[in-house]
Amino acid sequence: MFLQIILLVVGFVILIKGADIFVDGASSVATNFKVSKILIGLTIVAFGTSAPEFAVSVKSLLSNNGDMVLGNVIGSNILNILLILGCSSMFHFLNVKNNTVKKEIPITILITTLFGVLLSDNLFDKKVSNAFSRCDGFILILFFLIFIYYLISMARNKIDDDEDIKTMSLFKAIMFTIVGIISIVLGSNLVVDSASSIAKMIGISQRMISLTIVALGTSLPELVTSITATRKGEYDIAIGNVVGSNIFNIGIVVGIPVAILGGINHIVFSYVDLVIMILASILLFIFSFRDHKISRREGFAFLLIFVIYYSYVILG
Repeated sequence: MFLQIILLVVGFVILIKGADIFVDGASSVATNFKVSKILIGLTIVAFGTSAPEFAVSVKSLLSNNGDMVLGNVIGSNILNILLILGCSSMFHFLNVKNNTVKKEIPITILITTLFGVLLSDNLFDKKVSNAFSRCDGFILILFFLIFIYYLISMARNKIDDDEDIKTMSLFKAIMFTIVGIISIVLGSNLVVDSASSIAKMIGISQRMISLTIVALGTSLPELVTSITATRKGEYDIAIGNVVGSNIFNIGIVVGIPVAILGGINHIVFSYVDLVIMILASILLFIFSFRDHKISRREGFAFLLIFVIYYSYVILG
């Protein structure tokens, strides 16, 4: 047991540090080509901080731990909005651009709701159990392409940042990116193996482990990145990181591995998890729509819902 805990901690350290290195390197590659900050947040930073979830997802499917794949994504998406934006807004209110309110957040709500519907087979037919098929994975990928089309249209627009962004050399940035990816893969292997072993030893369900330990561990890169960006006044990166990560988590972290490696049968989850995941994205839209910012009060509301939900998860 003690050895597994040590491996779990070591895995998280490698995974999180690898993600940090990857984001630094990839962001520097992007800024060399003068990409706008919101686009960096939605793409390079979002994908970089979602890389741990993707690595854990692939490893879990290969290890036949399908419940961990879904629990990790559901938990991470809930954490991204409720915990990460909640904590970030405690440092300073977050400005949300008009395009983010009208396009990016609605896309998040759309793909999140679709994900919940695809998981809920039993709600529509009581004779079947909940499952996530390879066809469902392809459907998520198709909807993810809508987001890609939007990003392409954004990339065609001129950069909206006038200030120069300090960046490392292109060679150093590429090396950081490669080292970061390798570290993420190695770290995720340790996390999944040790978390699964601990769950079996002490009788805790895969849902509990994936929604708490794994989800929180793989969401730490987003947390650190968004808080750091907020403290530096880079609100576009903070918001884009969370919105982009949630979309990547569903379209890439779940969609691609399931479409390639096969579906997940006999899923065990609580509908409360799905409701909170969808509700969080809707609240993000409501808070942002009113005055194009997320205030400390609204951030506190996120954190309060987070505490209530995770109290239910742990005590339940």
